[in-house]
Amino acid sequence: MIYLDNAATTLHKPQAVVDAVVSAMQNLGNYGRATHESALNAAYTVFFTRDKLAKLFHCPKTENMVFTANSTEALNIAISGLFGPGDHIVSTDLEHNSVLRPLYRLEEAGAALSFLPADTSGRIDYDDFARLLRPETRAIVCTHASNLTGNVVDIARVGKIAGEHGLLFIVDASQTAGVFPIDMSQMHIDVLCFTGHKGLLGPQGTGGLCVGEGVAIRPFKVGGTGVKTFDKTQPSSLPEALEAGTLNGHGIAGLGAAVDYIQSVGMDEIRHKEQSLAGSFYTAVSALKDVAVYGDFTQAERAPIVTLNIGTLDSADVSFRLSEDYGIATRSGGHCAPRMHNALGTSGQGAVRFSFSCFNTEAEADTAAKAVAELASAYRAGRL
Repeated sequence: MIYLDNAATTLHKPQAVVDAVVSAMQNLGNYGRATHESALNAAYTVFFTRDKLAKLFHCPKTENMVFTANSTEALNIAISGLFGPGDHIVSTDLEHNSVLRPLYRLEEAGAALSFLPADTSGRIDYDDFARLLRPETRAIVCTHASNLTGNVVDIARVGKIAGEHGLLFIVDASQTAGVFPIDMSQMHIDVLCFTGHKGLLGPQGTGGLCVGEGVAIRPFKVGGTGVKTFDKTQPSSLPEALEAGTLNGHGIAGLGAAVDYIQSVGMDEIRHKEQSLAGSFYTAVSALKDVAVYGDFTQAERAPIVTLNIGTLDSADVSFRLSEDYGIATRSGGHCAPRMHNALGTSGQGAVRFSFSCFNTEAEADTAAKAVAELASAYRAGRL
């Protein structure tokens, strides 16, 4: 199988990640719950992984790096824990449902929302941020890169806008963490939400949010933390305030090994390889008749995603043919990005997404391009 669904989850992991998870399953007790050897092994693992991630994203303090199960949980914690009725929040049409649905739930509770529109190439006008602001605006919530088009948002520019207007800035880094450099301080990010199983090359069930200085988030869930047992309320200090319950120590061990791998290979090298693969695939398929490719490919830096349609074919049918006839794994449908599909005009058809990782090869990209060419030819001939 040629796996090109890495924007959903990276299938191929560094061997060190697999080894770390296996070792953790054999040696880790429950983090923060005891002082015997296996519990201390868990404590060391969690602390050092927390520290690696805090440094990776330039989080102000190690303890401000909070573990979650994924970016969806991180975004729910941030959005529900910072805002309420009467607040106004600005976001964009590029967002994933992990941002949209928590925002819509807030709207039902009395908050107000505004969305920057995207054009037919998935681009936004940064001047729209200032035009949408109101006296009651509290925050900008924005993705770093679209999971549908691969377009990258200049979050440093957005963060500066937020800072100039005294707004909180929450970033969804699901498609960029581990591949693009992120500096919370330089980019004026107040809360950074990420997942561990995509570009970070870690296990599923891992992720986190990095909280800036002076940002107080109401706990999304409360319960056991291993400290302040006799208090009726959740501890107020991070990370315990937002980490109720047993952490995924096994996954966190793998995530720590994944960060080590990325740093040993080099984030820039990984990103450039992925962009090269996506770029060569785009060059081949964008020249094909009856193939529509979505996104802004004039960007110098893009997430390694190429999304397309063939004629009027349903995207699910194309993805099925790619899998059955060519052994190529892709993602079809709505990609949990309804507003983006509306902007692209693909809500009815969906789209077929090809997403690359550093473990893909040029030969795989070439094979995928040839498969698209053959399907497009079959479509023109009326065989599909």
